[in-house]
Parts: sequence; C-alpha cells; structure tokens
Amino acid sequence: MSVRQPQALVVVGSINVDLTALVERLPAAGETVGGGRLRRDVGGKGANQAVAASRLGARVRMVGAVGSDADGVWAVEAIRNAGVDVGDIATVDSPTGTALIAVDEAGENQLVVCSGANALVDAGGIAVGTGDAVLMQLELPLDVVRAVVTRAPGFVALNAAPARRLPEDLVERVDLFIVNETEYAAMPELRAARRVAVTYGAAGAAMIAEGAETARVPAAAVATVVNTVGAGDAFSAALTLAILAGAPDEQALRTACAVGAAAVARPTAQPPLAPLELYAVAEAGGCSPR
Repeated sequence: MSVRQPQALVVVGSINVDLTALVERLPAAGETVGGGRLRRDVGGKGANQAVAASRLGARVRMVGAVGSDADGVWAVEAIRNAGVDVGDIATVDSPTGTALIAVDEAGENQLVVCSGANALVDAGGIAVGTGDAVLMQLELPLDVVRAVVTRAPGFVALNAAPARRLPEDLVERVDLFIVNETEYAAMPELRAARRVAVTYGAAGAAMIAEGAETARVPAAAVATVVNTVGAGDAFSAALTLAILAGAPDEQALRTACAVGAAAVARPTAQPPLAPLELYAVAEAGGCSPR
C-alpha cells in the first residue's frame, strides 16, 4: 500500500481501569461462577484507541479526564509510556472511570462501565488544530462530542459506541463512523452518514457511503481468540489511520481487520502492535472486532 504519512491524531475519549475476570464461562442472570482469574489493566475506549494508534506509528494526543486517585496516576503513566501525549488529560474531583469485565474461554465478554471522571470532561478546554484529525467515541457525554465535532476543522472519525440516538448535525459533520452490526441496526440515522464502517465479527466488515455499500472484506480465521474487548478499538484506530494515510476503502478495511485480528490474541485491551504498514502488506485480513 503506497500511502502518505497520516496527520497528527487527537483522541478525545474515556480512560478507565479495567478489572477483568477470566472465567471458563459467563454467568447467567443471578448466577455465580467461580474459578476466575483477575486482571487489572488500563482501558476505556478512548485510551485503548489512543494507545493503539500510537503503537501503530501515529503521533497521538489524548484528551480526557481521570480522578485524583492512584488509579488516575497509574492510567496516565501507562498511556504516556505507550508514546501518547498526555498533556491534555485533566485531573478532576471524581474517581477514575472503572470497567468491570468478565471474559470466557472463547473470548466473549460482559461489561459494566462506571463513568467516574469521564463524565466531567470539559469541552471548553479541548483544542483541535487545523492539522489535527480527531477520533472519538460515545463513552463521554454527548454534548462534549458535539462540541468537539463542531469546532474541529479537519477529519473527524467517531466510533459510535455505545449506541445512542445521534443528532442530525453530528451525522452530517462526521467524516467516518465506525460501528458494529448491532450498533448500526440501533442507529438508523447512520444510513444518511457520508461514510460508515460496519464490522460483522466472523463475517468481516463493510464500508457504506450514504446508505450504499462501497466495499466489503471477508473475515479470516484467528488461531486463538483470548479477549475481544479491545479488538474494536484497535480496528477503529487502524482504520482511521489507514484512511488518513490515503488507503482506498477496501485496503483500509483489510488493514484494520488484520490489526483487530492481532488484538484478539492478547488478554489486554491495549495489546502490543506493529507499525501500521506491516498489517497493510497482507492481501486478506482477519476481521474479529465487535
């Protein structure tokens, strides 16, 4: 893939501490499942995407908020250590966000997210320059997302997760939406969006422009699925960077699928990743993001 270097990327989003229980199977409602193994990692869709983009080779600035607690200090340091500029991560008077996650032997998961400091991100303090592309998610208050979208002069990508009703001005302004098939079905307003990448798990991924499919790539088998929690975030970061670098839709999807497939083989939502161009070499990608 012959592409130009991507622009600087600003990731505006959530920062959490992930408490993950690895279990043989997920519990049913009201059921207790024993024998779990506990992991404690830095997560949040915003932090996951910022770290993934940095490890893929981009220059990344993270905008978000953590609490004035030990978890906040730890999270910021972990994000910094991944090469991300953390100068715009605020410390606020609220606990750092926390995600409670259960993951079974097949890599399927259940999540409960406690927003904490993420609910206090101040839209007024977010600066986006003319040379910045922006990647966001919906784990922050919608008014913060709308404010950033309104003032961002360049390319804007929005991983519209978790699903919620989107106002018309947001749909009209965003250059690229990234969702899974469940989220796409829950947000019919996205049929009018200029470009939407939809992931279908084992069935691959597609690009849809103003309601019409323009590209589709198949999934490839993944040898070992350990954890699907961060796969969608790795996919979102990779797809955004591939498009910014000038890749056509089909190649961008294949590249992002290859990155998502690499992510599911690791237990953490912030897996180690190679430079983006190495994933672009393959003719087919494994698409596992949810």
